[in-house]
Amino acid sequence: MDNRRFVLLCAFGVVMFFMYQAWQKDFAAPMPTSQPYSATPPSAADAAAADAPATPSVSDLPQAGAAANTPAASRENVSATPPAETAGSRRVSVSTDKLRVQLSTRGGDIRRVELLGIPISKAQPDSSLPLMDDRVPNFFQLQSGLVATEGEAPNHHSEFVAETQKVTLPEGANSVDVRLRWQDGAGRTVTKVYTFHRGRYDIDLRHEVENASSSEWKLSDYVRLWRHPFTAAEEPPFIQSFMGVGLYERRESGDYRFRKIDFSEIEEAPLGPLQQQGGWLAMLQHYFLAAVIPAEEAINSYSAKPLGVPGYPDLPAYRADSVGPLVSIAPGERHSFASRLYIGPKLQDQLGDVAPGLELTVDYGVLTILAEPLFSVLAWIHSFVGNWGWAIIILTLFIKGAFYKLSEHQYRAMARMRKFAPRIQSLKERYADDREGMQKAMMDLYKKEGFNPLGGCWPMLVQIPVFIALYWVLLESVELRQASWMLWINDLSSPDPYWILPICFGVSMFFQQRLSMSTATMDEMQRKMIMAMPVVLTVFFGFFPAGLVLYWLVSNLVGIAQQWLIYRKLDAEGLGHKS
Repeated sequence: MDNRRFVLLCAFGVVMFFMYQAWQKDFAAPMPTSQPYSATPPSAADAAAADAPATPSVSDLPQAGAAANTPAASRENVSATPPAETAGSRRVSVSTDKLRVQLSTRGGDIRRVELLGIPISKAQPDSSLPLMDDRVPNFFQLQSGLVATEGEAPNHHSEFVAETQKVTLPEGANSVDVRLRWQDGAGRTVTKVYTFHRGRYDIDLRHEVENASSSEWKLSDYVRLWRHPFTAAEEPPFIQSFMGVGLYERRESGDYRFRKIDFSEIEEAPLGPLQQQGGWLAMLQHYFLAAVIPAEEAINSYSAKPLGVPGYPDLPAYRADSVGPLVSIAPGERHSFASRLYIGPKLQDQLGDVAPGLELTVDYGVLTILAEPLFSVLAWIHSFVGNWGWAIIILTLFIKGAFYKLSEHQYRAMARMRKFAPRIQSLKERYADDREGMQKAMMDLYKKEGFNPLGGCWPMLVQIPVFIALYWVLLESVELRQASWMLWINDLSSPDPYWILPICFGVSMFFQQRLSMSTATMDEMQRKMIMAMPVVLTVFFGFFPAGLVLYWLVSNLVGIAQQWLIYRKLDAEGLGHKS
């Protein structure tokens, strides 16, 4: 197989890879998109269906002691409805430099979370992205509470009392607490405490229990994520991103692994209950996640199942529960149930500090081993230049410099191939009707001249995985979401709106081909494929992230410059294509 045929095969492989991505976009199950909220409230029947009893039975909640040694049947997590707020319920507004959160005194739940400084879209730069909301159709909320083996305990249906209805992170403070209080008539008190931090998206959650009654109180804590799978913000076209449950699962060997479970898989086979020490449970979507991280030493029970929103039969929804171990609190004792939440973007410099393995939610696929170092270098460059577009260009120069020796070897091989082109054409004419004889004669020629026809192909083959890894970096890294370069390129994660970069890429590819290959020795089919490839890839790249096209355009331009310089050097040595 000669050099040009191998090049065509490599290019065909790249095209097929992106065609597969397009097929996923067109034929995978469509994900509901974010919709504007309706001002029309649900009908009376819907509202009645959504109301929950003021004092639910234990069967409406996660079973207490779900992680303890109790029969599997008693650990089944059965849900009621999203708790409707009563006339006495209040909203508590919390503002930090990163989050704007609404808590409800009904259940002390997180009802709405806006990510400050992260716009919904480029067209709405002043509208902060609402990642969570308890309103349909963009239903997504976090519930938490305690459940007792016997008697009453504050859960997501209980009414709490808030110290204040508006909390703002004070100037100069690193954190702020929000306290919600519940107590019964027997002397039992629970204070639910949310701690919000400056510059961070993780939230500490504690249930501080004081048992001043005369009897023992056996409790488990739980945290629940419940959502309809809508997209929180605009998505780059031509991609199919993952949405589902993420689990950091402990294996029998004692180490952990990260699992992604699509919502369609949960429809077919609900998860758990799975008991383990440590780990975490999350709801994942493109660029963002909400995670529940229990205490590392606790043995928790994780589960996930499909569960619709009552009153909205056409609105599919899914629920993921984390239930803690049963704790006995003697009369006169205190106990604190602690866990951590993360609700925000998949920022790679923060996730690993929040919980072990949480950084794995930024999933670069099979080429993670290349994509992670690429992103690290890209982020390092960005820390100096302050612009992701220029960072991509500088990264491209680094990559081309690292591959220079391979490129020189490739161009030397291509130059020699052009030098042998007349002799190869002569062999083709001589053995026009004898394909086997022609192949043997060509191999004899290569052996005699000490020439490997594949010598110019391996450098290209090495660079293709780097290109695909960068493709995933640009798609999965929230740091590049809506990142501007200059002029008309105001979002490197979305396609060039005017197709200028793809067209420039196509032109550069055409000139690079003219330098690299001679069409004189090609058959008609090869010649047509070579001429069509720049056009085909230009059309494909018109739908790909502008940052990816920028990378390959710069790579082509640097490659052309390198090729021209190397060919001049070879010509001076009498080894080039002009000799």
